[in-house]
Amino acid sequence: MPDQGAAFAARLEKAVQASEQAGTSPAAASAKRSEDAKLKAACQEMEAVFLNMMLSRMRASVPKTKLMGDTSGEETMQSLLDTELTKNMAQAGGMGLADMLYRQLSKSTVKGQAR
Repeated sequence: MPDQGAAFAARLEKAVQASEQAGTSPAAASAKRSEDAKLKAACQEMEAVFLNMMLSRMRASVPKTKLMGDTSGEETMQSLLDTELTKNMAQAGGMGLADMLYRQLSKSTVKGQAR
């Protein structure tokens, strides 16, 4: 999980820097749209990471049973399933965290450009 957080922070910083450097020309407007899309994607990824952490903590609180036997790969497969599930949840709107992050970060980048 720390690698995902660091990657998100790096992508977010690049998006903020690029949006600060964008001008008002048509090419700059196109770049701004591209950076907005990148910012939205980064916010969705952040929501997916948050949902994954929440889901894994919820699973940890449920007692484990040996009904199906003790398989060594079960935890790995469950982790992979949870990762994909939370990515899909975030893309489908999730709990709105990505939208809130995007709105907040877009405002801060617009204010940063006005200075």
